[in-house]
Amino acid sequence: MCMKPESIFLSLIIQGPQNPGKNIDVMLRPLIDELKELWYHGVQTYDRFRHQHFIMRAALMWTITDFPAYGMVCGWSTHGRLSCPYCQENSKAFHLPNGRKISFFDCHRQFLPLGHPFRKNRNDFKKGLAENHAPPERLSGDDMFRQIQQLPDILFGKPSERQVVEGFGDWHNWVKKNIFWELPY
Repeated sequence: MCMKPESIFLSLIIQGPQNPGKNIDVMLRPLIDELKELWYHGVQTYDRFRHQHFIMRAALMWTITDFPAYGMVCGWSTHGRLSCPYCQENSKAFHLPNGRKISFFDCHRQFLPLGHPFRKNRNDFKKGLAENHAPPERLSGDDMFRQIQQLPDILFGKPSERQVVEGFGDWHNWVKKNIFWELPY
């Protein structure tokens, strides 16, 4: 039922080359406030099938974004060596020898099953290297919440000085607390 066109609610589309970056929370504030209201108090709604009123409550189940928008919405920078939100500080990304570009080539063979033939392939990926490592352990929701709680509050708008979160680029890529953490569920 939730995937029927009449049940889908599109709240925001950002077009063009200019994006709000980490200030996207300013645009999401009305949505978050309404979701909190619907969660705690609900809104009286009429059920046409049963011919009666009821209190409707609502929750955000998921967001669908591309990778750059994922970074804006969740507060994780999708640039740099630590841009993989699964690997985090265990990233195998490396700098290309003839430039300052970061490459993620061959970083994700570790997510294949242990017996997969690509793991042993030493010719078609990084020359001479087989992948013997297990994937990094995925963070639990509690672990991620602990990371988020350590982040300072970020001022929105165009501050006069750049706001950098301690440890950024060393052991994490968080740039802000995601506004969705305000939701009670």
